[in-house]
Amino acid sequence: MQAAGSAKLVYLAWVAGGLLSFFGALTYAELGAMKPQAGGEYVYVRDAYGALAGFLYAWTWFIIAKPGTVATLATGMVRILGTFPALGFFSVRVIGGPLPISYGQLVAIALAGLITALNYLGVKKAGEFQFVFTLLKVAIIMGIVFVGFSASSGSWKNFGGSFARAEGGAAGFIAALVAALWAYDGWNDLNMVAGEVSHPERNLPIALSAGVAMVGLLYVLVNAAVQYVLPAAAIAGSSRAASDAVGVVLGARGSGIVSAAMALSILVTMNGSIMSGARVPYAVARDGYFFSQLAKVQPRFHTPSAALIVQFVLSSLLLILGASFRQLFSLTIFAEWLFYMVTASTVFVFRRREPNAPRPYRVWGYPLVPVLFVLAAGVLLYYTFMDNIPNSAAGVLVILAGVPIFYAFARRHRA
Repeated sequence: MQAAGSAKLVYLAWVAGGLLSFFGALTYAELGAMKPQAGGEYVYVRDAYGALAGFLYAWTWFIIAKPGTVATLATGMVRILGTFPALGFFSVRVIGGPLPISYGQLVAIALAGLITALNYLGVKKAGEFQFVFTLLKVAIIMGIVFVGFSASSGSWKNFGGSFARAEGGAAGFIAALVAALWAYDGWNDLNMVAGEVSHPERNLPIALSAGVAMVGLLYVLVNAAVQYVLPAAAIAGSSRAASDAVGVVLGARGSGIVSAAMALSILVTMNGSIMSGARVPYAVARDGYFFSQLAKVQPRFHTPSAALIVQFVLSSLLLILGASFRQLFSLTIFAEWLFYMVTASTVFVFRRREPNAPRPYRVWGYPLVPVLFVLAAGVLLYYTFMDNIPNSAAGVLVILAGVPIFYAFARRHRA
C-alpha cells in the first residue's frame, strides 16, 4: 500500500504475482519431471549452458540467496516476536565492541540453528514438520479470512480507497509486485530436493501447480479480508496489517494470536528454505566444482550435513553484521530472480536440443507461458536494480567473483 497507493493496485499486485509465480511453477514442472535430480535449478542451468553457468548459479544461491533468505526470515520473525510486551527486551544490546549484538540477533541465529538441526536429523523429519505446521498455517489463514469478512465495521468501499503519500506510478506498482513475489517465493524449492521425492516425474508437476494455485488463492483471500476491515491509510501505516485487522474485530488478544501465527508461518517457511538450499552446494560439490566436503552425506541421517552447517554459518554472519530487513530482502530478491529468469529459459534450450527426450509433463501454454515468465522476470530485475543500485550492484559483483573460483576448482577437477 505504501508503494502502490490504492487498494485496487495492491490487490492487482497479489493477483499478478500469483499468476507470474504460477507460470514459473508450470515451467519448472517440466524441467523437474524431465531431470528429477538433487540440486534442481543448478542441474538445469548446468546442462543447458555449461559448467560455468551452473557454478555461478550455485555460487550465487549458496553465498547470497539462501543465506539472505534465511537471515531475512529470522529477522522478520524476531520483529514479530518483539511486538509482544514480554519479549520487548529483544532490542537491548548485550555484547559490546565494534559489532554489538542484540538479543534479537541472538534469537534469530538460534532460530536458524534450530531449524538447521532439524534438517540435519533427516529430510523425513523436516518434511513431517513442514506438512503438519503448513496445515495449521492454512487453518489460521482461513480463520483470519473468516474473522475479517465477519467484521460489522468492514466495508467494500475500502477497495476504492487510496493512500495519498504512496510512491505511486509504475515504479510503485513494481515495488508492490516485488514484495508480493517474494511472499510467493519458495515454489522452486521443491525442485532442489527432487532426488528425494518419490515418483518425481508425477508428483513434482502436481505439487508445483496445485501448491502455487492454493497459495495464490489464500493470499488473495486474506488480503481481501484485511482490505475489507482497514482503509488504505491504516494499511499503509501498519507493520502488521493482518494483526491489526483481526484486532479491530476481536481486540488485542486476537491481534496477538495473529502475530503468533505469523511467527509460526515464518518458522515453517524457514524450514523449507533451509531444507532446499543445502542441496545446491551438495550437487555442485558432487560434480567436483566445489569443496568436496560439501558433497558428503551424513551416514546415519542421510542428509548433506556439511552443506547445512556452512549454510547456517553464512546466514549467521549476515545476522551478526546487522543488515536490515530491507537490505537483506533487496539483496536476496535480485539474486533469486536473476536465476529464475535464467533457469526458466533453459526449457527452450532443452526443447530445441533434446526434442525426443522423455517429458512426463509438458508446460501448458508453451511457448507463451515461459516467455511471459522470462520477460516479467527481466522487467522485475530492472526495477529492482534501479530501486536499490548499491545492493544490486553488490550482488552482481559477488556473482562475478565466482568466475575465478570456478576456474580454480575446474583446474583441480581436471587434474
